[in-house]
Amino acid sequence: MSAHTSPSRRHFLSASTALAVGLASMALSGPAHAQTASWPAKPIKIVVAFPPGGLTDAIARNYGEFLSGRLGVPVAIENRPGAGAIIGIDAVAKSPADGYTFVMSTSGTFWQNRVLYAKLPYNLDKDLTPVTVFPSGPLVVGINDKIPAKTMAEFVAWAKKNNSSMGTYAPGSYPHMLADQTNRQQGTTIQSVHYRGEAPMWLDVASGQLQIAVGSFQAFNAVSTRGVRAIGVTGSYRSPKLPDVPTLTEQGNTEKLVTLEGGLPLVAPAGTPEAVLKRMADEAVAWSNTDKAAKLRETFAIPNKPKNLAATRKDWEAEVPVWIKLAVDLGIKLD
Repeated sequence: MSAHTSPSRRHFLSASTALAVGLASMALSGPAHAQTASWPAKPIKIVVAFPPGGLTDAIARNYGEFLSGRLGVPVAIENRPGAGAIIGIDAVAKSPADGYTFVMSTSGTFWQNRVLYAKLPYNLDKDLTPVTVFPSGPLVVGINDKIPAKTMAEFVAWAKKNNSSMGTYAPGSYPHMLADQTNRQQGTTIQSVHYRGEAPMWLDVASGQLQIAVGSFQAFNAVSTRGVRAIGVTGSYRSPKLPDVPTLTEQGNTEKLVTLEGGLPLVAPAGTPEAVLKRMADEAVAWSNTDKAAKLRETFAIPNKPKNLAATRKDWEAEVPVWIKLAVDLGIKLD
């Protein structure tokens, strides 16, 4: 082993250390913000870092409606897409930590972006704090129906002989990482094509402009009878809506990336009162047990539910370093 630590390795260690320090400070911040008895006294805003129509937007609006009824104040959903979710996240990172502004985005934009970008307009460890994570369920790997492949291995074999592009719903997202990992390990040259959300991505797979994409079941299902076929799902279990489609792990893929399940974190500016963070997470758990939430999870094929603040922090501390290391090892840079 070299006596010198590589820049990427140093970046990973620094990010992981900062993450641990940030989580420790979160647990101690409560007493300093005891003045929350009057919260909420005005409307709450949840910024969604993607366009309307996707899973992030659907959950935010469903949860926001429930939250408004529980707290007795309006909850506004503001879509601020662009720059791989950086625009929406930056707006909230720079907002007052008073319990009235939150942001929802994909896990990759909070977890991996700290190493995928050399410079961000905010510090993901110091400027933001997690509230809860809404599970996104297994993601669907879908290809244009004209491609003669029924498994990921067959698609890889086809891609070695043909030009191919993979649609992603954001730079640095799960499909972007999967395409990069496949290229490195299988010798393919799959090009990543980034979109602002899933709907246009899947439409381009259906039309043949893209050959493959990875995304939520609901967005995939909109084109599943229009020329797109599922060849696998990510994560450790099959999609409830696609029980006959094996996971990538079942197909023989042993990479850690394909077993992981991301989600949709709800995040607040660092320093937001502890009581507010806890209440917001508790309301997410309460929302998840409603009929409307159950129907939404069924629509999007999501079997899991969000957790309370303490459990979210525990998962965040355990899982984020794994995602960071994967990003470091793949060496993807977005700037």
